[in-house]
Amino acid sequence: MLDKRSLHLKVQEQADCFVTADLLSEMAGLVKEHDSEEGALKWLALAILHGIDRNAKEISIRRKADGGVSVTAKYRESELPKPPSPIGRKVFDVVRDITHIEGDKGDMPFSFGIRDSSVELEMKLDRDGAEEEIILNFPA
Repeated sequence: MLDKRSLHLKVQEQADCFVTADLLSEMAGLVKEHDSEEGALKWLALAILHGIDRNAKEISIRRKADGGVSVTAKYRESELPKPPSPIGRKVFDVVRDITHIEGDKGDMPFSFGIRDSSVELEMKLDRDGAEEEIILNFPA
C-alpha cells in the first residue's frame, strides 16, 4: 500500500518526533540512514527546528556540480552537520515537491507546524548550471 501523505506533512511529523531531541546529534547520526528520502525528510525537519531553536536568520544548503553538499547557517559563521550526499541530494527533491517550484529560481512561503503552533518560513531555490542552493529564511 502506498503512503499518500504529502512530503510537507511528513516533514512536520518528523519535527514533532524530534522537537525535544539533541538536534545536531540527530543530524550527525543521519550517516546511518539508508533511505535517502526518509533521511531528507528528517534532515529538513531537524534543520528547521535547529534554526528556530538557535534564532537563525537563514540556513543554506548548497549542492555542487560534483554532487557534494555543504550547509551554512547565517546566525554565525559555522557549518551545521551536513547530510550524507544521497540524503543531501534528496533534500532538493523534497523541497521542490513541497514548494512546487519547477524553474531554476523561485521562493515560496512555508508554514511549518510544530505541535500546537506554527512558524512561517520562506524557502528559496536557486539553480546555476549543475549547482543548486536552498535557503530557509526564518522570521525575525
